[in-house]
Amino acid sequence: MSDRPLGAQISHALKARGVEVIFGIPGVHNVELYRGIEEAGLRHVLTRHEQGAGFMADGYARATGKPGVAYVITGPGLTNIMTPMGQARSDSVPMLVISSCLTRPDRHMGRYQLHEMRDQEAAAATVTDWSLTAPDGPGAWRLLDRAFAEFAATRPGPKHIQVPIDVLEAPAPPAPRPPAAPVRAVAPPEAAARAAEMLRAARRPLFVFGGGAAGAAAPARRLMARTGAASFVSFAGRGVIPGSDPLNFGSYLGRSEAPGIIATADLVLAVGTTLSECDMWRPHLGHDCPMIRVDIDPAMLADEHRAELPVLGDARAFLEVLEEALGAHRAAPGWTAAEVAAARVRMRAETDAERPHIAPICDALREVLPPETTVYSDMTQFAYVALEVWDMEEPGRWHHPYGYGTLGYGLPAAIGGKIGLGDRPVIAIAGDYGFHYTMQELGVAVELGLNLPILLWDNGKLKEIEHWMEQSQIAPNAVVARNPDFCALARAFGARAAAPRSRAALQAAVTEALAGDGPTLIHMTAETAS
Repeated sequence: MSDRPLGAQISHALKARGVEVIFGIPGVHNVELYRGIEEAGLRHVLTRHEQGAGFMADGYARATGKPGVAYVITGPGLTNIMTPMGQARSDSVPMLVISSCLTRPDRHMGRYQLHEMRDQEAAAATVTDWSLTAPDGPGAWRLLDRAFAEFAATRPGPKHIQVPIDVLEAPAPPAPRPPAAPVRAVAPPEAAARAAEMLRAARRPLFVFGGGAAGAAAPARRLMARTGAASFVSFAGRGVIPGSDPLNFGSYLGRSEAPGIIATADLVLAVGTTLSECDMWRPHLGHDCPMIRVDIDPAMLADEHRAELPVLGDARAFLEVLEEALGAHRAAPGWTAAEVAAARVRMRAETDAERPHIAPICDALREVLPPETTVYSDMTQFAYVALEVWDMEEPGRWHHPYGYGTLGYGLPAAIGGKIGLGDRPVIAIAGDYGFHYTMQELGVAVELGLNLPILLWDNGKLKEIEHWMEQSQIAPNAVVARNPDFCALARAFGARAAAPRSRAALQAAVTEALAGDGPTLIHMTAETAS
């Protein structure tokens, strides 16, 4: 391909690097990026807001394992997508945002031009792994290859490449062939040998698996069986060990009983987890024994959760080597299924008492959803309960805005996930207030004909915030907003709608929605639990 405008060639370079879908909104500054989209054979999804584009890219990436890519304009386009970028950074999601920026002579000049920011590159750097400017065509290709190399080999996260308008418009040489992808760091054999020695000496080993262990489910399950270990999983790690495993305490790390349980272990192995505030709601895990910690991010190995054996490397590779290093070892079980089951009953009861009416609906939904269903949830009380009581049998099937905790995630992320997963079932769960943030993206689901059930939990207020105010002895205020007729709103977009008032009716509505030819909003209230 002869030299053509760089903007027209970026889509070709992305296609050569495995990208299939772009989420975004065209504008006068980034229009050159759109010159090459169709020619390159890429699919473009026009979103209703750049925040929707970012969350769709996030949902697509979580569903497929491929980087989610978005095109946005200078200034407001970038600031609108910065919230999803922050969420992607918090949850280790591979995302690439390509934006325009002012021409090279105009950057940082303070002339109050269209879409001008004082320092767009620096602004995006606050919510990304890095934010850099492509000075020319060769510089753009180097940044692209750096992004994809890091997606493959390091802890995933969002990257931002901005291209000045004059650079987008200028002729540039075509991108070189993609380089070979690097492999992830593998821990040295001596680390596995030391971990095996510690495991052989343990009588009550306890694993804690996070989202970073999602690709390590097979060796993790074999190790659990061989060592008689019990486990907890973080919210992002649900499914690494099946919820049905008799020695799996589940995702109850934040429950009041969890520290006492963990304190009875004589060895803790934390694999692919940040041991974050949002999983535990306390500063310390609760153990009083040695810890082995495995993570791809060295920063995690130097945080306050200090381990006797910190291991830098890929979780799956390390657990496979650990299996081999254990030899024929099979431990006499120090944990019993009865103690785990009893603890789970107590912790579920605590969850149910905190936020009544929701757990029975979760049970009813689990009964009718196909086992391969992927769920995207928003920041809502329904999700907070489900993250604890809804066991997963496989990893990577429930996605939530865990750390950054942004409202408005569920619907657009589910749209991106559905685009990535095709015929596989996907559902979205949102609360009434959070739905307001991105409800305009319902138009995208209608436009694309996605058979996407959207479960809307309506308690008529920001009930979780009201609860926190009451706990803090603050008279609740600013927690009630006027809601629309959500079913009428959905129909106005061209979607279906249902308002079941019993669990049986809810099950029927979800089953029908999964078989439909477009999105269905399913309006739920506490009355649905009857």
